[in-house]
Amino acid sequence: MQEDRGGGRSYSDADAAADLAAYRALKRSASVRTLIVVAIASLLVCRWLPHQALALAAGGLCGVLNTQLTGTSSEWLLETRSVGIFVLSSFLRIGVFGIVPVAFAILGPWWSMAWYFAGFFLPLTIFALSARRAFERH
Repeated sequence: MQEDRGGGRSYSDADAAADLAAYRALKRSASVRTLIVVAIASLLVCRWLPHQALALAAGGLCGVLNTQLTGTSSEWLLETRSVGIFVLSSFLRIGVFGIVPVAFAILGPWWSMAWYFAGFFLPLTIFALSARRAFERH
């Protein structure tokens, strides 16, 4: 058991396990909700803006993959303390997911990148909005 020196509260192993389970459930939930929102939004606009609908769908999928990979590599970093592998994987993710919006900008109107980024950052937004409630301590 670890003691919090600031307020005298303790953080037990059971608390840590519960928080880890909540984190993983929240990560899964944010990913599923992102895919649903992006699929519906893309289907609604694909008739009028097919290129942008594809960019939104690709952004959502890449955002979910990035979120899952970032979470997994962060957990692995905590377990192994291997910073080099974590940094390398971060550069690879930035490279791969940074090329995709440029491709949409080259193949279509440049502002289609905005549709990609809207989808890409949606899982992070959903996670951040949900995390506050999930990890509040009473």
